[in-house]
Amino acid sequence: MDLPVIWFVIIALLWLGYLFLEGFDFGVGMLLPVLGRDETERRVLINTIGPVWDGNEVWLLVAAGATFAAFPGWYASLFSAAYLPLLIVLLALIGRGVAFEYRGKVDSARWRRNWDRVIVIGSWVPALGIGLVLSTNVFGLPIDANGDRVGSAFSAFQWPALLGALAVAGFALVHGAVFLSLKTAGEIRARARALALRMAPVALLPLVLLLVLVQFGDGFTWTVAPIAVAIVAVVVALLRLRVGREGQAFAGLGVALAATVVTLFGALFPDVLPSTLDPAFSLTVDNASSSPYTLGVMSWVALFGTPAVLVYQGWTYWVFRKRIGTDHIPPVHVP
Repeated sequence: MDLPVIWFVIIALLWLGYLFLEGFDFGVGMLLPVLGRDETERRVLINTIGPVWDGNEVWLLVAAGATFAAFPGWYASLFSAAYLPLLIVLLALIGRGVAFEYRGKVDSARWRRNWDRVIVIGSWVPALGIGLVLSTNVFGLPIDANGDRVGSAFSAFQWPALLGALAVAGFALVHGAVFLSLKTAGEIRARARALALRMAPVALLPLVLLLVLVQFGDGFTWTVAPIAVAIVAVVVALLRLRVGREGQAFAGLGVALAATVVTLFGALFPDVLPSTLDPAFSLTVDNASSSPYTLGVMSWVALFGTPAVLVYQGWTYWVFRKRIGTDHIPPVHVP
């Protein structure tokens, strides 16, 4: 396996890490007004992701940075073609981060409600936007021989990409509800588990349809296997959740997501960005990659840097592993 292929796999793993980690905290933000019936419960929900949400976003930066360094042609064509959607995602992420920090700065119910709205919007928009861009990357963009997009900023996004947006958002909803059932205690835990079981068949349907569409459009014989694994993993996760095994359900959703990423990137390979105008214009792991020297330097940096990052982030989750309940939250005094 040569370096361009290795870095293609690494970028797929980075997106897997981002979608798994940021997926559940997007879900928590989406469910804030649904499961948080009062201020104390909303603070419980936010505190479940408070120590980790910013670290989870680092995976997005690393995935984008690795694409820029390892496949500059891929980065240039995709990010320029999807400039406006990605800008909207970025603004939503900025607003979401500010909301986490500022909602508790003023002792006012109205102040907190406004920032809660920003958290909800800042969770829905990135989930939908990232799903839109990633699925468009798999289905292809109208790029010419120079790698430039042909047409307007949003004309390149067809209905399969909208299905991808719904797939990521739906997965985040279920993932977030299962995470909350794993991290909270008391009534919130019971409501989160019941909500996950209730909405999973509908929320995860776009993901299943996306996998089927990719398989019939660009899949290979071997990609049937990860699709089957994804479906089985979701079923097992929901069965384990039904009997109160939230940790196993959470892991099951992780397996389903991993199988999904294998399917999408497997169907994409050896392209990194297909052209819908002419297959000859498609960017591949060979014609879009950096020089062997650049990829070699990146590999050595990743070899030593990645374990340190994983150990630190793993330690963070271990320190904050315990459940949170309303009894852990001091009362709020609203004037």
